[in-house]
Amino acid sequence: MSDPAAALKDARAGVLASGVTGAGLREALTEVADVWLGERVGEADGVALVAVGGYGRREPAVGSDLDLVLLHRNGVDVEELANSIWYPIWDAGVGLDHSVRTVDEAVAVAREDLKAILGLLDLRHVAGDEALTADLRTRIFETWRRDARKRLPQLVEAVQERGTRAGELAFLLEPDLKEARGGIRDVHAITAIALAWVADAPSTSVREAYSWLLDVRGELHRRSPRGSDRLVKQEQIPVAAALGQADVDDLMRRVFDAARTIAYATDEACRRALTASRPPRRFARRGSGPARRPLANGVVEQDGEVHLARDADPASDPELLLRVASAAAQAGLPISAHLASRLAAESAPMPEPWPPAARDAFVALLGAGRPAVAAFEALDQAGLLVRLIPEWEPVRCKPQHNAVHRYTVDRHLIETAVEASTLTRQVARPDLLLLGALLHDIGKGFPGDHTDAGVERVPVIAARMGLSAEDTATVTALVRHHLLLADTATRRDLGDPATIEIVTRAVGDIETLELLHALSIADALATGPAAWSDWKAGLITELVRRASAAVAGEHLAEFEAITAKQRALAARGELAVDLTGSQLTIVAPDRPGLMSRWAGVAALHRLAIRAATATSLSTDTGRMAITAFEVAPKFGALPDVDALAADVRRAYDNALPLADRLREREQTYADGAKAPAPLVLWFDDESHHSTIVELRTHDSEGLLHRLTKVLADSGLDVRSARVQTLGAEVVDAFYVVDVDGGTIDDPARRSEIEAALLAVC
Repeated sequence: MSDPAAALKDARAGVLASGVTGAGLREALTEVADVWLGERVGEADGVALVAVGGYGRREPAVGSDLDLVLLHRNGVDVEELANSIWYPIWDAGVGLDHSVRTVDEAVAVAREDLKAILGLLDLRHVAGDEALTADLRTRIFETWRRDARKRLPQLVEAVQERGTRAGELAFLLEPDLKEARGGIRDVHAITAIALAWVADAPSTSVREAYSWLLDVRGELHRRSPRGSDRLVKQEQIPVAAALGQADVDDLMRRVFDAARTIAYATDEACRRALTASRPPRRFARRGSGPARRPLANGVVEQDGEVHLARDADPASDPELLLRVASAAAQAGLPISAHLASRLAAESAPMPEPWPPAARDAFVALLGAGRPAVAAFEALDQAGLLVRLIPEWEPVRCKPQHNAVHRYTVDRHLIETAVEASTLTRQVARPDLLLLGALLHDIGKGFPGDHTDAGVERVPVIAARMGLSAEDTATVTALVRHHLLLADTATRRDLGDPATIEIVTRAVGDIETLELLHALSIADALATGPAAWSDWKAGLITELVRRASAAVAGEHLAEFEAITAKQRALAARGELAVDLTGSQLTIVAPDRPGLMSRWAGVAALHRLAIRAATATSLSTDTGRMAITAFEVAPKFGALPDVDALAADVRRAYDNALPLADRLREREQTYADGAKAPAPLVLWFDDESHHSTIVELRTHDSEGLLHRLTKVLADSGLDVRSARVQTLGAEVVDAFYVVDVDGGTIDDPARRSEIEAALLAVC
């Protein structure tokens, strides 16, 4: 007799060698297991082998366990049969989740264990006595439906807990396809709720989204011996190729789109489940039905959801869909799935330009804050948002290329509007702020520079919405300059008059400057934690204050980059180190290359430098260099300040082998990431006293130390610096002058410096 373990292993290997993918791969793996198990069980009397879970659904991946229940009647000895099945499976290297039960025992376990009964809802007969399997199926479904009022809240709680723990699949760079919100397990939850007869079964769109996630998971398992469900970056390229996707962006966009579809349907099913689990409501009089509360013209609330009034007609009232969305967001209520589908099928086209009432409803939707997210998602899932704004389609579910972003492009735009809604009292035109927030990155869906693409398309969108020519020009200016304040404040010296001129030339009036200020805050907050800090907020606020004064013709005192505390430390005329919260300040008698030394010491003490400024001050004891860093510990807590100060002193005295120590650290923590080539830029007209050299590159251990050492070794004095770390990328701008105080104009010398900078990236 042939070795059963080898037979199973060889059969599975043959499936993998065939190159079949997607549903075909799942079917083939199921068939291999069914045939092999059928040969083991045969026609055994009083025994049935039942598949549950993923195998029961005929959806195994290469790394999936075989989920099996060996059913038997009372008194039937199945130990020998069980061993003849379990051990060869293990020997073949296949995962196994197994149990041996009578039907009564299986039902008893299911009554107490939510996970067990959910698995049994997917049971499928594989071999043996079909009557046993049929008996178990009947009793499991009866138990599930009878106990639904108790079980469904438990299921909803488990869905919510899993989503919180694993994150939202549609916005994760390396999502868990199975556990994350919008993932594979959520569809199992929808199906279980439907089997309790309280919600619809998964729709066609949900089934298609689910099938796609299964396809991706299948190829991921094929490449991962341990059957990981996390779609890590290094696997995305081969998985995309195996599934016929043009590139990783196409793969991830489809993954994110599928997750959004599933998450939306899951929320709907969970609401139905919770409603069904509540005690039955008693109406005031027979036939009166549930209470309906008016929300807007033609829009009512019923049972905690938004519905249409009985006389509302989407076909004759094109503005109705925006009144629905606005009312839902303002009331913080979900739009019923039935209503969203009806609006999609029956709504009349919106007139162009939009009527004022439609535009007002849209602005009210944008201004509703956090509840607007759910309303926009309902419009999006019904295909209504793209119908209103066709330019939205190219940004739907579009991945961001910068890791600092926590959302896809479309969700980032909505999140920016949410953040902007909290700032509407700070501007004269809150409506234009909200529209600018929603559209500021719309160009990311089109080829070329995203700002240029946005500037080209926003006037078309604004005209469709019925904005005046003046308002269209303002929203277009917001899109054109949405990066101006943040980039200028964090990369340029606020003490240089040329910096203020950059802003005033671009903006020109106070109202637009206020709108840009609010948009800059909202954009950064919506991007993610790495894009905003008190340091950045302070720089932007000061830039706006000085630019506002310049526009108004007022004269402000010279910008004071040095704080009173730093000035007091410098007055001592000696080396001093202060670490307060995230602010590291080092003051020392000035000499070339100090920033390089301090950056090296910070790296040795496992401090990530998020921002840096370098200035100098003349005191009675001589010229003092003041270097301020915004830092964060890479691991654990901040370092001991005394140990840090000791290394600063050693570095100042040339007694610390920084280069060797950092080289060791770099080898230890090298991330091996593939990144675009670094870029060096020179700016001659953005400073009145210096040449600005700006470097954009992937971050690495000790990078700032190496860059500033190159500048010092090249005979350059760093007058000031703006260092910014955004996720894994850095943008470092240095204001440099020659030893004689002159600018760096010679092209040959620039080339040498540039080559040296690139060499250390």
